[in-house]
Amino acid sequence: MSENGVASGRIAFLGLGHMGAPMAANLVKAGKKVIGFDPFPAAAEAARALGVEVAGSAAEAAEGAAVVLTMLQTGQQVLDVYRGGEGNPGLLANATPGTLFLDCSTINVAEAREAAETAVRAGHRFVDAPVSGGVVGAEAATLTFMVGGEDQDFAEVEPLLGFMGKRIVPCGGHGLGQAAKVCNNMILGVSMIAVSEAFVLGEKLGLTHEALFDVAAHASGQCWALTTNCPVPGPVPTSPANRDYQPGFAGTLMAKDLRLALQAIEQTGVAAQMGPLASRIYDEFAAGDGARRDFSGIITDIRDRSSQD
Repeated sequence: MSENGVASGRIAFLGLGHMGAPMAANLVKAGKKVIGFDPFPAAAEAARALGVEVAGSAAEAAEGAAVVLTMLQTGQQVLDVYRGGEGNPGLLANATPGTLFLDCSTINVAEAREAAETAVRAGHRFVDAPVSGGVVGAEAATLTFMVGGEDQDFAEVEPLLGFMGKRIVPCGGHGLGQAAKVCNNMILGVSMIAVSEAFVLGEKLGLTHEALFDVAAHASGQCWALTTNCPVPGPVPTSPANRDYQPGFAGTLMAKDLRLALQAIEQTGVAAQMGPLASRIYDEFAAGDGARRDFSGIITDIRDRSSQD
């Protein structure tokens, strides 16, 4: 597939959830021909309302596409869509030779590399490009893409990603986009717990939220979890804390990403302690109210447990 084919060809967009629908809509706004699909009718209808043409099946959406973009929940779903199953040959078998398969899901590194190997063996190309920035970033086209793949494929897909995001970072070969995402979100999960614990400690010591924020935001405690996604209402008016922790980036998604980090830690033998601890904390949070709340709502869990001491 030529560079012109990727730049001007039709895009199949599979997965039209809270992130996928606005991403697909931004491609449509950029003048791209996008055919989407989602097995959940409500998601498909929401995407249609944003101007995305919706097909009746993944195969229908992908037929003749220059780019097949997936935004799915798990690596197994990505592999299943690619390979198919009994009575379903899968997208790799039906795609035009040289089709670019672009996976923007967040999956583990091993699954991303398996997807790449499977696509390449079938005569296609593969790029993993997980995102950071949440629903707000997807709607505003300000996402960060962490990209793993061949240099030529990155060069061809970069303009396309630019319609959905503000920062596109080449991270190396296949799977390394996912590696960067896993490492980044482990930092985010650990730092959100630390920031939340600090605010609860400040409350116990008599500090106002504003005083602690004004100090930490301009001192060595400064971080994204504090200055952009502050877990208490007031200091950052756009943070989910001002909307009763409506996500945003849900606690279940943080728990999932930290489990991916934990898998990578175990596979590589890294002597990590904070990442596994954060994974356990968010697993517990996501098993309760955190399933419906932004991940910054972890502060409410810390506060509740502290009040019992």
